[in-house]
Amino acid sequence: MTDQQLVPDWLSNPDVVLLRDIATAILHLAAVDRLDSFTLPYPAAAQRAVDALVLQCLRNGAKPPAGVPEMMRWARARPLGSWPLDRLPTDLFDGADRLIDEDSGEPTQLCHELAVRGYGDSTGRQYDRLVIHEALRACRAMSSPESYTAFRRLLVTRPVLTEADWVEVSTDLHLDPVRFLIEEIYAPVPLGFRRGGSYLCCHRCLTLLHPVSDTQWWCERDQCRYRGPAPHGRVLAASEVGDLRQLRKPLRQFVTGPGQAETSLESELRALGLTVEMWPGFDAYDLRVTFPEGHVWAVDVKDWAHPAFLGRSATSVRAEPPYDEACWVVPGFRVRARRDYLDVYAKERGKDADGLRLLTDDQLMRAARLRLSGQRGPDASIAPLHAGQPTPLKRRRRGARTAVPPTEVPTAPAYGAGKEGADHA
Repeated sequence: MTDQQLVPDWLSNPDVVLLRDIATAILHLAAVDRLDSFTLPYPAAAQRAVDALVLQCLRNGAKPPAGVPEMMRWARARPLGSWPLDRLPTDLFDGADRLIDEDSGEPTQLCHELAVRGYGDSTGRQYDRLVIHEALRACRAMSSPESYTAFRRLLVTRPVLTEADWVEVSTDLHLDPVRFLIEEIYAPVPLGFRRGGSYLCCHRCLTLLHPVSDTQWWCERDQCRYRGPAPHGRVLAASEVGDLRQLRKPLRQFVTGPGQAETSLESELRALGLTVEMWPGFDAYDLRVTFPEGHVWAVDVKDWAHPAFLGRSATSVRAEPPYDEACWVVPGFRVRARRDYLDVYAKERGKDADGLRLLTDDQLMRAARLRLSGQRGPDASIAPLHAGQPTPLKRRRRGARTAVPPTEVPTAPAYGAGKEGADHA
């Protein structure tokens, strides 16, 4: 047995398993839409989670939560690193990682990833995959990849629809194959989003903001909150816009958010003069980038709060449509918030991923510009690095004169002292 085999799998660590159970319970409770019809006892999953947490606290000589409500308060007020769980792997979570967002009371993206990635699919994650699967099926049946692309772009660019928007979408012929899905996935907006007779959209991510006080609004997107208070976008007066619809939350979380990172890259790459095809081959990957000489990159964008879960999910990019090089890309703010993000991903990446690299969006753009300028080699490539070959960043640090743009070098404090990198999806 090798030394590597002797290292316990952190996903099977008892305290990680406990946190996965708690995260799953939190999502079950968050899915209760009508609290006025809720009656005790709590769901069995929530009660099992709090019972296990109590036992662990008693084992460690710590004061346990009195019940499910106090466990939920812990999830909102206490970073995971401060929980009395002495078997958690060192530095798995940082000082900002919580299961429930402090400001909004919503489950964080990390909570979703713990429950979804570590413990099997949540109902929400099943829902978004089912919707995408049905869209693919319908568009393939009509031999219409254009319809699938239009559907994906709709989910990314129009998460909120007024009555006038709804009429426009309803008459878009490209969306005919998925009309039955559109009528299901856009739901009436709850009154809780309204303040003073109006709704407010985030100018950056286009989703509705949550009113959290008489004067403050909260955006459910990690990237928006990392960049500061959400800029106010469209003000939608209820008396003027009629019935307001928004994408159901699983789609806002797992499709709209990452999709906006994809379309942002699309715009930047096209601005360089490159040819970009979105979601080619019925979503084989996210972007197919063709250089003037015919060299092709395949890019999949991933926006996950925790790099370990992302590394565990890594797999080779599908071979069709064909390409010369492929990689995954993560929004740069994730790495600036957590300096070891790329290293943790690489550590957890399995052999089946064939060395699949993870780059930030800034690093991808720099590589594209270098290739366009005629350079070759690791700096102008997204392909897996050869064994023993230093990364481009490490080679530059050893004395190369090429300047590194500030956006490529993480500037946040080291992991364990950085800003929050977890939500939602």
